[in-house]
Amino acid sequence: MVFHMKTTLNIDDTVMAQLKRESARQGRTMSELVETALRMLFRSRKTREELPRLPTFRGGRPLVDVADRDALYHAMEER
Repeated sequence: MVFHMKTTLNIDDTVMAQLKRESARQGRTMSELVETALRMLFRSRKTREELPRLPTFRGGRPLVDVADRDALYHAMEER
């Protein structure tokens, strides 16, 4: 069984006007649009928090000075 809670929100007049227009355009209720938007907000936050840390590696000493163009060309030609 699904329960719904009725509540009162204070929404800026311009946002409410956009919500009403979008509701009519999509043929959905304003409540459906607000609920969908909130679910997307909460889902995106959860996804960001669950991302694993990227691995790091010790690369050792650089093989060539990247500021030295001639050294870079020489290193690329040897490979």
